[in-house]
Amino acid sequence: MTTIPATEAGPRPPAPGPRRPRIGFLLAGIALAVTLAVILFGGAWSPSQVPAVAEVAPGIDQPTAQVLSLDVTPPEAVRAAPDFALTDQQGQPMALSQFRGKVVVLSFNDDQCPNLCTLLAQDIVAADRDLGAAAGRVAFVSVNVNPFYPGVGAVRAWTNSHGLGGLPNWYFGTASPAVLRPVWAEYGIYVALDTQARTVTHGTQLFFIDPSGHQRAVGDFEMSSANTAFFAHAMAQMAVDLLPASAQARVGGPTTPPPAAGNVAPGAPAPAFRLPALRPGAPAVSLAGLRGKPTVINFWASTCAPCRAELPALEAAYRDLRAKVNFVGIDVADDAPAARTLARAAGLTYRLARDQAGTVAASYRVSATPFTVIVGPDGVIKVVHPEAFTTEQLEYVLESYYSYLVPSGS
Repeated sequence: MTTIPATEAGPRPPAPGPRRPRIGFLLAGIALAVTLAVILFGGAWSPSQVPAVAEVAPGIDQPTAQVLSLDVTPPEAVRAAPDFALTDQQGQPMALSQFRGKVVVLSFNDDQCPNLCTLLAQDIVAADRDLGAAAGRVAFVSVNVNPFYPGVGAVRAWTNSHGLGGLPNWYFGTASPAVLRPVWAEYGIYVALDTQARTVTHGTQLFFIDPSGHQRAVGDFEMSSANTAFFAHAMAQMAVDLLPASAQARVGGPTTPPPAAGNVAPGAPAPAFRLPALRPGAPAVSLAGLRGKPTVINFWASTCAPCRAELPALEAAYRDLRAKVNFVGIDVADDAPAARTLARAAGLTYRLARDQAGTVAASYRVSATPFTVIVGPDGVIKVVHPEAFTTEQLEYVLESYYSYLVPSGS
């Protein structure tokens, strides 16, 4: 799977770099931005029409809107979202019109994707939890963009393997390529195909559709979606904003704080720390000593089952990127012998530190393990991810922010 960031909401983070062939990432250019703007909104386009910052909705403040790259549709431009008739992952007919009376969060996903779309899947699971009592009034709907794998079995397998199989309000629609292509075109979704590699390059727009079936806002699940807790809360809050007042409920999850010292959020300085090494005789680990390279900080514990599954994936990413990326594993409030046993079993070779009192975890607002923070070479936080990473996800995120990590010739 490959993605091209959406362009409706104006300026984006720096464009990701080229991808390895197995990830297949391609850059979006200015021409694509112009094309999508014209397709979606019609008429002439000029740079002055692109907002300098993301737009806000009643329950959405500026930092939260920025996470979503939100573009709220002006009242005079509100239009009915194009309907479609597909088949969902259960083999049942699925039309957009069947969700009238509910808010729809509509995405376009590749059913073979191992990286960015899978981060969105984690976000949707968290957003559904954040919706609380309002979850029954919101549908997360996705349309397949992979014409090489259009079968119901493919969308069902992807759904089940990425934690969405248990969500009653998740619908992943597919059809023959001849049926899918007009849906992509009606929503202005960029889709390019590599027939030899059987891979897809596609746009990452998120459409927020109100209970009457009208498109009310457009977001983007590009790299900011790796900030899972913040992104999930933002999606849930935008959906609740579109419900009638009588159906609105309090949205859970953390709001996105503005980047500032003491706020563990993208753009904020990473809290300094110095911790003893987990391995006997190894030197202490400090964040200050890691400046100059991107740094992956992973909080874990031997009692954490998801950590046991994640640690080998982190080691694999470290072995791929260790020449240019620092990796630090911080064992939190754990029994040291048990932690060392797990580290050996997982084959960890990167730096490991011990946060026995949990003070560093507290400074990073770690709610549960695993919890990963990516810090830039300048000490500024890029990503806050309170879920497990796969090797593909982590490498995708790192290489998208830092194109020089991609091996030459890829």
